[in-house]
Amino acid sequence: MIGDEVRLTVEWLREEAARTARGVVRAAARVPVSALVIGGARTARYVAGSWQREQRIPASSPLARPTAAVIAQVALDECVLAVMNNPSRVPDREQIRAVANEITEARALFARHGWLTDPTSYHLDPPVLDRPAVAEARWLGHRFEKVVFESGYEPHQREPGRDRWLSYEPNRMAYGWALRHKDGSRPWLVCVHGFGTGRLWMDFPAFRAARLHHDLGLNLLFPVLPLHGPRNIGGLPGGAFMSHDLMNVVHGMAQSVWDIRRLISWIREQAPSAVGVYGISLGSYVTSLLAGLERDLDCVVAGVPVCDLPSLYLHHSDERFRRRGGEVLTGTAASDVLSVVSPLAIEPRLPWDRRFVFAGLVDRMATPTQARRLWEHWERPRITWYDGNHVGFMWSRDVTDLLAGALEASGLSHHETPAA
Repeated sequence: MIGDEVRLTVEWLREEAARTARGVVRAAARVPVSALVIGGARTARYVAGSWQREQRIPASSPLARPTAAVIAQVALDECVLAVMNNPSRVPDREQIRAVANEITEARALFARHGWLTDPTSYHLDPPVLDRPAVAEARWLGHRFEKVVFESGYEPHQREPGRDRWLSYEPNRMAYGWALRHKDGSRPWLVCVHGFGTGRLWMDFPAFRAARLHHDLGLNLLFPVLPLHGPRNIGGLPGGAFMSHDLMNVVHGMAQSVWDIRRLISWIREQAPSAVGVYGISLGSYVTSLLAGLERDLDCVVAGVPVCDLPSLYLHHSDERFRRRGGEVLTGTAASDVLSVVSPLAIEPRLPWDRRFVFAGLVDRMATPTQARRLWEHWERPRITWYDGNHVGFMWSRDVTDLLAGALEASGLSHHETPAA
């Protein structure tokens, strides 16, 4: 039976990798020339503005110097944003009206239940995860376990968008990839991926899983966020989660912390020596929200964080978006509804010296403003700024040092290097 599970898991991984590779090739072939032109123009404006600002600030200020490497990273972010801001993705007026109706209903419902004044009360404590299905497999030298269970998450009764969310059949099953040692109690680090990922071949390198697991001796758990990876319902991975349907955003965030809290309960059944959570981009939003809901975490690390979705939407919107639905999607009512899943509306439960942030000085996607707002809300804990874009942390020595310091200060370091 176990052999069959392993064989099926490996076959599934091969199919997922092949399917994703085909999707990347198709997406690259469809990149419009206009996106490259827009991305190039915005990069040129950044370069011109950077040279001007550089003449007016002291060298010690946290501003990336416009070197060739930095400019290349800016260009990458700007081209990706230009593709994502394709006019076909802008909701039409009928869709905006439907979203406005849901926001109005949700705001009234949330006010009646007191969730707007106490966002933590919106989130129910999930049941302990008992005996999920676990199958062993290998991927590029990594021995890992595929953890599968029924999520059990449901939006509240009468909550707008509830039926739509529950109709996403693949999303009812939750997944996680575990890398763990077999020699007793170890510290665990939960690694929460960013938007559009949730696949082994993307998440293991992004989090430098080999170093964390083998060199630092940690057990690792990679949850798959709603509508990502094997939970995707088609189209852009996570596209129905982070969309103009704001109630999908609410339910996606709520289910994310629900599923991860269940996985953490499974970890705690294994007597871990410590438990930390490390999120990137969208995963840092989930991590920051989790920090205000889950008790007894030993550390949280928010990487290239997002914390205020309405302001981020407005920052990235063009004139067409603002004219059609900017007020609906970024106005006061939307902010009120999203407050129940906002890290800025919930105080973190773990001590100040167990909170850590890193961010890119030229991050055009999450933007440094988002990181600074979370840092301020968290009472200015240790933060590292690196000269790079949204994914530049992967090559930053400063970020590596921050993570090492965070793990050591929080009791997650395992000093004995285990055998391979």
